[in-house]
Amino acid sequence: MVQKNLAFVTGANGHLGNNLVRLLISKGVPVRASVRNISHKEPFAGLDCEVVQADITNKQSLINALQGVETFYAVGAAFKLWAKDPKKEIYDVNLDGTKNTIEAAAEAGVKRIVYVSSIAALNYSQLPARESYGYNPDRRDMYYNSKNDGEKLAFELAKKHAIELVAVLPAAMIGSEAFAPLNVSYNIIRAILKKEIPVETNITLNWIDVKDVAEGCYLAATKGRNGERYILANEKCTSIQETTKIAQKLFPELKIKLPAAVPKSILFAIAWCMEIISQIRGKAPLLTTKDISMFSGLQQDFDISKAQTELGFNPKNSTQAVKEAMQYLRDHENRFRPDSYRN
Repeated sequence: MVQKNLAFVTGANGHLGNNLVRLLISKGVPVRASVRNISHKEPFAGLDCEVVQADITNKQSLINALQGVETFYAVGAAFKLWAKDPKKEIYDVNLDGTKNTIEAAAEAGVKRIVYVSSIAALNYSQLPARESYGYNPDRRDMYYNSKNDGEKLAFELAKKHAIELVAVLPAAMIGSEAFAPLNVSYNIIRAILKKEIPVETNITLNWIDVKDVAEGCYLAATKGRNGERYILANEKCTSIQETTKIAQKLFPELKIKLPAAVPKSILFAIAWCMEIISQIRGKAPLLTTKDISMFSGLQQDFDISKAQTELGFNPKNSTQAVKEAMQYLRDHENRFRPDSYRN
């Protein structure tokens, strides 16, 4: 039997998932939060919600966890741009997870799904990018491929099983209430503060506060039109160099230097060396040759008028989001030391 207003959030101990859980609770929505490892309960300390074990790679665990749920926030996914075996560790996990997510929701009688996709699933051939321009034709990255193919699969299966589904496409999320390990986007902010980005890559990011994305997810659940996708981002992107300048002004005592300009051939050589070391150590490199070829010079500017008009989405500007994220990392520095990371 469906419990009125009961919301279910996968990936609830992650950056977006946990902020979404907190937002829903603040709005008086009853929440069931799922984690892969039930022992990881630190993010839920003091929160009035039910915590259960479920994994997007295990359909039966989702069916069990979704009993009585009205709205399903499908947040959980493999969010990483590098892996030793990207097809297996990223693409297959996200595609199988999407299939399990929709099929489990159908079996459990869920009425509505907010599917968290990504700006990776947008076509950047015209700027500012819009939802109506379709999907990303660049097939060089397994994470990007998984978000493009996963979102299309989600809409297909939702239609097949007569479930309402709205997709949201967040940009690079930063902001408070983060837990180790930091996500890909937040790690770039951390690297700037740690002076770990010595060279200019000409890479830009579209920074967005995670709390605004959480609000966008809720608005999509309550106001979004079935079968539609909504960009949750800021209108303009920010370069790594511009982001570094924000850090310089905010923390002059750190004496952070702007990344030095080097020829693109040198960038590729540095990235190639980092990739070799990463394959040996099994840890993601700071920079890859694919990052340079795909993202160097790419402008991630968006037309967010659809989300503004239909949902009432109103994010804080990217500069303010970056300042608050940097201050948060400085205030909670010990929490994010490498030896505090957990799997």
